[in-house]
Amino acid sequence: MHKNHNFKWLILVLLLVVALAIPGYFWMKKSNHAKAERQKSLMSPVIMVPGSSATTERFNQLIDELNQATLNKHSVLKVNVSSTGKLSYKGTIAKNDLEPFIIVGFENNKDGYSNIKKQADWLDKAFDSLAHNYKFNNFKAFGHSNGGLIWTYWLEHYYADYSNEITMKRLMTLGTPYNFNEKNINNKTQMLETFIKNKKKIPKNLIVYSLSGGKNYESDGIVPESSVAAAKYIFQNQVKNYTAMTVTGAEADHSDLPQNRQVIQVIQQYLLKPGNKQEKQLGQNKRKNRRKNINK
Repeated sequence: MHKNHNFKWLILVLLLVVALAIPGYFWMKKSNHAKAERQKSLMSPVIMVPGSSATTERFNQLIDELNQATLNKHSVLKVNVSSTGKLSYKGTIAKNDLEPFIIVGFENNKDGYSNIKKQADWLDKAFDSLAHNYKFNNFKAFGHSNGGLIWTYWLEHYYADYSNEITMKRLMTLGTPYNFNEKNINNKTQMLETFIKNKKKIPKNLIVYSLSGGKNYESDGIVPESSVAAAKYIFQNQVKNYTAMTVTGAEADHSDLPQNRQVIQVIQQYLLKPGNKQEKQLGQNKRKNRRKNINK
């Protein structure tokens, strides 16, 4: 009787082990398949984040300009994140597009450090969904104004969750106020001090470009040049390569920077994949025609 009782318990334990093992097996199989898909993926999206008070429509003119200079047009997907973290989508990524533009915007797009931290969390919700749906293994990031702050906070607090499978290859910030409106670098804001404190969390293999607008010698009309330059205290000697640039000429003030011709050329040269000879000739012809129109 005692032996039968032990035998029944053994059967129950074996059944329980099998019941637990089967879902685990299928989950592992599905997970390994997803990892294999990600490793084979050739997609390298450019994920853009606009600044405060801006929406997912912020980069329309910039993207139109970039698409005019390429034979293979970049498709556009826009993701809006509500204040509750709900995602809504507009547009689509074309089937054979290996370098689509993805714009992530926020319902609450207000300024301020506390909001930037919230927006980084909402960016992470969008990124997690994009990574799951599109299985890319690398991407490039672009942020205008506070968009660069959001990306930097995301890098220091969220990127580690993905870094084993997904690589941020390049980060380009444009008119990003790393010390907000403070002109004196000796007066570091809490945000800048925190960025500097956590900079070791930023990946060492990252390439960073920091662009500022040169409307005058001190600012782009809104953001002090010294505030943009404060990025060096975060990225210099931490990432693989950190480059600071100042763009001038027409549309060099803060709100017009995404349409600035130099900015568009810098994005083409340093953020996007190199085009073929035909595409380069197309871009050169476009710039020549623009100069002719200016000189008329």
